[in-house]
Amino acid sequence: MTTSPSSLSSSTIALVTGSNKGIGLEVARQLAQQGLTVLIGARDQQRGEAAATQLQAEGLRAQFLQLDVTDGASLTAAAADVKARYGKLDILVNNAGVQLDDQPPSQVSIQVLQDTFNMNVFGVVRVTQAMLPLLRAAEAARIVNMGSAMGSLTLTSDPDNMRSGYWLLAYAASKAALNAVTVQFANELRVEGIKVNAADPGYVATDLTGQQGFNSVEDGALPAVRLALLPADGPTASFFNIDGSMPW
Repeated sequence: MTTSPSSLSSSTIALVTGSNKGIGLEVARQLAQQGLTVLIGARDQQRGEAAATQLQAEGLRAQFLQLDVTDGASLTAAAADVKARYGKLDILVNNAGVQLDDQPPSQVSIQVLQDTFNMNVFGVVRVTQAMLPLLRAAEAARIVNMGSAMGSLTLTSDPDNMRSGYWLLAYAASKAALNAVTVQFANELRVEGIKVNAADPGYVATDLTGQQGFNSVEDGALPAVRLALLPADGPTASFFNIDGSMPW
């Protein structure tokens, strides 16, 4: 999987949701390091502006964009803001997500399931639908959904795979559903030249994992960055981690 950063410039606009910290911030940083203008999508204005200022201090092009992936009105306003500023969106990285459960499946509440799906699945659909007119206005847009190996039915159904022992019903189910969302959007948009893929960052020490993990944030961001910068002959409806293709 190769990229073509030589064709990128500040006129290439990327939005990364939930990018005021963690993997999202690192994805934004690495995209901006390729010369893009990156929009820091965040619900909290103070934290979002602080993240944008941090990247600007590194000499990178970054701007804060206030949005809440669980609020349709917020996303309508955010899309209008992007349209007024740039007229298009070249890259959308749906990074915002939550992991709320740490109990056996038999003990996970319906409320936790609903809250997890509202962010990890419905939030991605909301953002993608809101930004799709702007993505269609770009020459060859890319959509990257931040997935997880926990969403792979192949891996989690394997009793010899350590992931099958995790108690994360809400999170794993939401990421499996996100894989289906990814494929469905890819199927619709492939004829328009818009590529839609899922990226697994691996087990990275972030707030989402309670600061536990064995992958660096830099490595965790790489799969999403590579998919965001795919050339015309790159894949769509695919699932990648840092080492290559992942099974659904």
